[in-house]
Amino acid sequence: MTTATESSAAPSSPGVIHWAARYDILVSLLTFGRERSFRERLLAPARLQPGESVLDIGCGTGTLAIAAKRKVGTSALVCGIDPSAEMIARSRRKASRARMDIAFEIAQAESLPFPDARFDVVTSTVMLHHLRRAARSQAVIEARRVLKPGGRLLVVDFVRQSGKGLHAHFHRHGRVDPRDLIALVTDAGMNVIDSGPTGQWELQFVLGTWTAQGA
Repeated sequence: MTTATESSAAPSSPGVIHWAARYDILVSLLTFGRERSFRERLLAPARLQPGESVLDIGCGTGTLAIAAKRKVGTSALVCGIDPSAEMIARSRRKASRARMDIAFEIAQAESLPFPDARFDVVTSTVMLHHLRRAARSQAVIEARRVLKPGGRLLVVDFVRQSGKGLHAHFHRHGRVDPRDLIALVTDAGMNVIDSGPTGQWELQFVLGTWTAQGA
Protein backbone atom coordinates (compact mmCIF):
# COMPACT_ATOMS: atom_id res chain seq x y z
CA MET A 1 0.00 0.00 0.00
CA THR A 2 1.33 3.42 -0.89
CA THR A 3 0.97 5.96 1.88
CA ALA A 4 0.49 9.58 0.90
CA THR A 5 2.52 12.19 2.71
CA GLU A 6 0.85 14.89 4.71
CA SER A 7 2.16 17.53 2.32
CA SER A 8 0.50 15.90 -0.68
CA ALA A 9 -3.18 16.05 -1.53
CA ALA A 10 -5.68 14.39 -3.80
CA PRO A 11 -7.01 16.59 -6.59
CA SER A 12 -9.52 19.02 -5.18
CA SER A 13 -13.19 18.23 -5.77
CA PRO A 14 -16.46 19.89 -4.80
CA GLY A 15 -17.25 19.56 -1.13
CA VAL A 16 -13.68 18.98 0.09
CA ILE A 17 -13.35 20.40 3.61
CA HIS A 18 -9.90 21.71 4.50
CA TRP A 19 -10.62 23.47 7.83
CA ALA A 20 -10.04 20.47 10.10
CA ALA A 21 -9.71 22.25 13.46
CA ARG A 22 -12.85 24.33 12.90
CA TYR A 23 -14.66 21.20 11.71
CA ASP A 24 -14.01 19.49 15.06
CA ILE A 25 -15.22 22.57 16.91
CA LEU A 26 -18.39 22.67 14.81
CA VAL A 27 -19.11 18.96 15.34
CA SER A 28 -18.55 19.38 19.07
CA LEU A 29 -21.09 22.20 19.12
CA LEU A 30 -23.63 20.26 17.07
CA THR A 31 -23.31 17.16 19.26
CA PHE A 32 -23.17 19.13 22.54
CA GLY A 33 -19.69 17.79 23.23
CA ARG A 34 -20.70 14.15 22.67
CA GLU A 35 -19.07 13.47 19.30
CA ARG A 36 -17.68 10.09 20.39
CA SER A 37 -21.12 8.71 21.29
CA PHE A 38 -22.57 10.33 18.14
CA ARG A 39 -20.04 8.54 15.90
CA GLU A 40 -20.54 5.25 17.75
CA ARG A 41 -24.28 5.50 17.14
CA LEU A 42 -23.72 6.09 13.42
CA LEU A 43 -21.36 3.11 13.34
CA ALA A 44 -23.69 0.70 15.16
CA PRO A 45 -25.63 -0.52 12.06
CA ALA A 46 -22.35 -1.81 10.55
CA ARG A 47 -22.42 -4.65 13.14
CA LEU A 48 -18.65 -4.68 13.50
CA GLN A 49 -17.07 -7.82 14.90
CA PRO A 50 -13.62 -8.31 16.49
CA GLY A 51 -10.93 -8.92 13.91
CA GLU A 52 -12.78 -7.41 10.93
CA SER A 53 -10.92 -5.09 8.57
CA VAL A 54 -12.56 -1.68 8.08
CA LEU A 55 -12.23 1.21 5.65
CA ASP A 56 -13.82 4.58 6.47
CA ILE A 57 -14.38 6.63 3.31
CA GLY A 58 -14.41 10.39 3.90
CA CYS A 59 -12.95 9.91 7.37
CA GLY A 60 -12.75 13.62 8.18
CA THR A 61 -10.73 14.06 11.36
CA GLY A 62 -10.76 10.36 12.19
CA THR A 63 -13.22 10.01 15.07
CA LEU A 64 -15.34 7.31 13.44
CA ALA A 65 -12.28 5.30 12.35
CA ILE A 66 -11.02 5.42 15.93
CA ALA A 67 -14.43 4.20 17.14
CA ALA A 68 -14.23 1.36 14.61
CA LYS A 69 -10.77 0.39 15.86
CA ARG A 70 -12.14 0.11 19.39
CA LYS A 71 -14.79 -2.30 18.06
CA VAL A 72 -12.59 -4.57 15.93
CA GLY A 73 -9.52 -4.66 18.16
CA THR A 74 -5.89 -3.65 18.08
CA SER A 75 -4.78 -6.41 15.69
CA ALA A 76 -7.43 -5.64 13.04
CA LEU A 77 -6.76 -3.43 10.03
CA VAL A 78 -8.56 -0.07 10.04
CA CYS A 79 -7.97 2.54 7.32
CA GLY A 80 -9.42 5.96 6.62
CA ILE A 81 -9.28 8.09 3.48
CA ASP A 82 -10.14 11.72 2.86
CA PRO A 83 -9.26 14.11 0.01
CA SER A 84 -8.14 16.81 2.46
CA ALA A 85 -4.50 16.71 3.59
CA GLU A 86 -5.43 18.81 6.62
CA MET A 87 -8.11 16.32 7.68
CA ILE A 88 -5.70 13.40 7.30
CA ALA A 89 -2.99 15.17 9.29
CA ARG A 90 -5.45 15.80 12.13
CA SER A 91 -6.71 12.19 11.93
CA ARG A 92 -3.16 10.90 12.33
CA ARG A 93 -2.56 13.12 15.34
CA LYS A 94 -5.80 11.96 16.96
CA ALA A 95 -4.97 8.29 16.39
CA SER A 96 -1.47 8.80 17.77
CA ARG A 97 -2.84 10.44 20.92
CA ALA A 98 -5.30 7.56 21.31
CA ARG A 99 -2.47 5.06 20.69
CA MET A 100 -4.42 3.56 17.82
CA ASP A 101 -2.68 2.01 14.80
CA ILE A 102 -4.87 3.30 11.95
CA ALA A 103 -3.71 3.89 8.37
CA PHE A 104 -4.96 7.27 7.16
CA GLU A 105 -4.39 8.23 3.53
CA ILE A 106 -5.17 11.18 1.27
CA ALA A 107 -7.41 9.84 -1.49
CA GLN A 108 -10.65 10.35 -3.37
CA ALA A 109 -13.72 8.20 -2.66
CA GLU A 110 -14.11 7.70 -6.42
CA SER A 111 -10.63 6.14 -6.78
CA LEU A 112 -9.63 4.14 -3.71
CA PRO A 113 -5.92 3.22 -3.35
CA PHE A 114 -6.63 -0.38 -2.29
CA PRO A 115 -6.77 -3.74 -4.08
CA ASP A 116 -10.00 -5.61 -4.76
CA ALA A 117 -11.63 -7.53 -1.87
CA ARG A 118 -9.45 -5.92 0.82
CA PHE A 119 -11.98 -5.11 3.58
CA ASP A 120 -14.72 -6.83 5.56
CA VAL A 121 -16.57 -3.57 6.14
CA VAL A 122 -16.59 -0.19 4.38
CA THR A 123 -18.27 2.83 5.94
CA SER A 124 -19.31 6.18 4.49
CA THR A 125 -21.01 8.43 7.02
CA VAL A 126 -22.26 11.96 6.35
CA MET A 127 -20.04 12.19 3.28
CA LEU A 128 -21.86 11.32 0.05
CA HIS A 129 -24.00 14.47 0.10
CA HIS A 130 -20.79 16.45 -0.52
CA LEU A 131 -20.36 14.75 -3.91
CA ARG A 132 -22.10 15.30 -7.21
CA ARG A 133 -24.53 12.56 -8.25
CA ALA A 134 -22.14 10.80 -10.68
CA ALA A 135 -19.34 10.88 -8.12
CA ARG A 136 -21.66 9.38 -5.48
CA SER A 137 -22.35 6.41 -7.74
CA GLN A 138 -18.67 5.91 -8.51
CA ALA A 139 -17.77 6.11 -4.81
CA VAL A 140 -20.23 3.33 -3.95
CA ILE A 141 -18.98 1.20 -6.85
CA GLU A 142 -15.43 1.65 -5.54
CA ALA A 143 -16.59 0.71 -2.03
CA ARG A 144 -18.03 -2.53 -3.38
CA ARG A 145 -14.80 -3.23 -5.30
CA VAL A 146 -12.67 -3.17 -2.16
CA LEU A 147 -15.16 -5.25 -0.14
CA LYS A 148 -14.59 -8.95 0.33
CA PRO A 149 -17.43 -11.17 -0.92
CA GLY A 150 -20.00 -11.17 1.85
CA GLY A 151 -18.60 -7.90 3.19
CA ARG A 152 -20.79 -5.03 4.34
CA LEU A 153 -21.13 -1.43 3.23
CA LEU A 154 -22.66 1.10 5.64
CA VAL A 155 -23.85 4.36 4.12
CA VAL A 156 -25.22 7.12 6.39
CA ASP A 157 -26.37 10.50 5.16
CA PHE A 158 -28.86 13.32 5.53
CA VAL A 159 -32.20 12.79 3.86
CA ARG A 160 -34.71 15.34 2.63
CA GLN A 161 -37.02 16.30 5.44
CA SER A 162 -38.23 19.57 6.86
CA GLY A 163 -35.57 19.64 9.54
CA LYS A 164 -34.67 22.77 11.42
CA GLY A 165 -31.74 23.78 13.51
CA LEU A 166 -28.02 24.42 13.10
CA HIS A 167 -27.14 20.99 11.74
CA ALA A 168 -29.91 21.26 9.14
CA HIS A 169 -28.58 24.64 8.04
CA PHE A 170 -25.05 23.34 7.42
CA HIS A 171 -26.16 20.26 5.48
CA ARG A 172 -29.21 21.56 3.62
CA HIS A 173 -27.33 21.77 0.30
CA GLY A 174 -26.74 18.07 -0.24
CA ARG A 175 -29.62 16.14 1.27
CA VAL A 176 -30.75 13.08 -0.62
CA ASP A 177 -33.96 11.15 -0.97
CA PRO A 178 -33.83 7.99 1.24
CA ARG A 179 -34.72 5.98 -1.87
CA ASP A 180 -31.63 7.41 -3.56
CA LEU A 181 -29.38 5.98 -0.83
CA ILE A 182 -30.92 2.54 -1.34
CA ALA A 183 -30.63 2.88 -5.13
CA LEU A 184 -26.93 3.80 -4.85
CA VAL A 185 -26.28 0.53 -3.04
CA THR A 186 -28.42 -1.71 -5.25
CA ASP A 187 -27.21 -0.11 -8.49
CA ALA A 188 -23.66 -1.01 -7.43
CA GLY A 189 -24.68 -4.67 -7.38
CA MET A 190 -25.27 -5.09 -3.66
CA ASN A 191 -28.24 -6.29 -1.64
CA VAL A 192 -29.73 -4.09 1.06
CA ILE A 193 -29.98 -6.05 4.30
CA ASP A 194 -31.08 -3.23 6.57
CA SER A 195 -32.00 0.46 6.41
CA GLY A 196 -33.75 3.12 8.42
CA PRO A 197 -33.27 6.22 10.57
CA THR A 198 -30.24 6.40 12.83
CA GLY A 199 -32.15 8.27 15.51
CA GLN A 200 -29.77 11.22 15.03
CA TRP A 201 -31.11 14.32 13.26
CA GLU A 202 -32.36 13.47 9.74
CA LEU A 203 -29.71 10.83 9.17
CA GLN A 204 -30.66 7.61 7.40
CA PHE A 205 -28.55 4.46 7.11
CA VAL A 206 -28.38 1.74 4.48
CA LEU A 207 -26.47 -1.48 5.07
CA GLY A 208 -25.60 -3.51 1.99
CA THR A 209 -23.73 -6.68 1.20
CA TRP A 210 -22.70 -8.51 -1.93
CA THR A 211 -21.72 -11.97 -3.13
CA ALA A 212 -19.25 -12.47 -5.96
CA GLN A 213 -20.69 -14.19 -9.04
CA GLY A 214 -20.08 -17.89 -8.93
CA ALA A 215 -19.39 -17.85 -5.19
